[in-house]
Amino acid sequence: MSALHALGARAARLLDPEDAHRLTIRALAAGFGPGGGPADDPILATTLAGLALVNPVGLAAGFDKNAQAPDALLRAGFGFVECGTTTPKPQDGNPKPRLFRLTEDRAVINRMGFNNDGQDAFASRLQRRNRIGAGVVGANVGANKESPDRIADYVAGLRRLWDLADYFTLNISSPNTPGLRDLQGQAALIDLLGATAHARADLIKTRGDHPVFLKVAPDLHDTALGDIVDAAIRFGLDGLIVSNTTVARPDYLTSRYREQTGGLSGAPLMAPSTALLGRFYQAAAGRLVLIGVGGIGSGADAYAKIRAGAVAVQLYSALAYDGPSLVTTIRRDLAARLRADGFTAIAQAVGTG
Repeated sequence: MSALHALGARAARLLDPEDAHRLTIRALAAGFGPGGGPADDPILATTLAGLALVNPVGLAAGFDKNAQAPDALLRAGFGFVECGTTTPKPQDGNPKPRLFRLTEDRAVINRMGFNNDGQDAFASRLQRRNRIGAGVVGANVGANKESPDRIADYVAGLRRLWDLADYFTLNISSPNTPGLRDLQGQAALIDLLGATAHARADLIKTRGDHPVFLKVAPDLHDTALGDIVDAAIRFGLDGLIVSNTTVARPDYLTSRYREQTGGLSGAPLMAPSTALLGRFYQAAAGRLVLIGVGGIGSGADAYAKIRAGAVAVQLYSALAYDGPSLVTTIRRDLAARLRADGFTAIAQAVGTG
């Protein structure tokens, strides 16, 4: 990353977190993004539910909610980018302030509430992309807060965006939309996945297929874990993203913002989300693809997720502290760790932890 980009990253940390984020997205959309550094090491090339990735380090949903800068983010070195969460109708989200840096803990708390421009704007931006050779971009879809039928919102998201993204994520695990996590319960999950599977089958007939993932919360009991795996397999999901932010507050947090309401992400989420990932890997027994997310801030963290069972990983919160050069650092370190352990491909290391 250039000295100019480094200076910009430091300046952004002095701004209100949401203002800094908005300015960063605008700069990326205007073409002021960093390059990705050296070309990807061939050892990092892998596949995600049939999608070819130049590296397994992805950007998690929440950073580019409105699909304003996916190509700039791919050029920054990410192997894939997940845009969203997007909802059928635009919505403002929760009242401000709603985003907090816990600097001492290298963490973030957010209670954004699916603030976004809506799926028409999201679709319009994706339609303007030249997708040929551009890289993998996913769409994370959710439900409007005031929707009378949240399951219908997920179906609407798939239908509206099916031709415009490379994969889709059903986000039912944000803690910031009241009642949304109830969709992880067995009966509600079966209704949701049944409806989306039916819509997907219709779409496949005329518009081809794309992988579909379910993003789950880290605050799950083992009974719910088994129910989710069974339902995901029953209704033909390709995989799970483990995990979203947590409502837990570890005792060791020291920031003055530690009691703020919302989802906690960043370094404190690394251990619990990785442990949950390992349990999902055991329960799925190779029948689902897993993406590991939560607390990644180094190549060692990314490698730990892969060894716990992830075929690819995603990060977001650590960028608030380390800037975009972190992506290059993680890619380089991950390649070195794979070689040091005698692996010649990502797939060989999955689940070996």
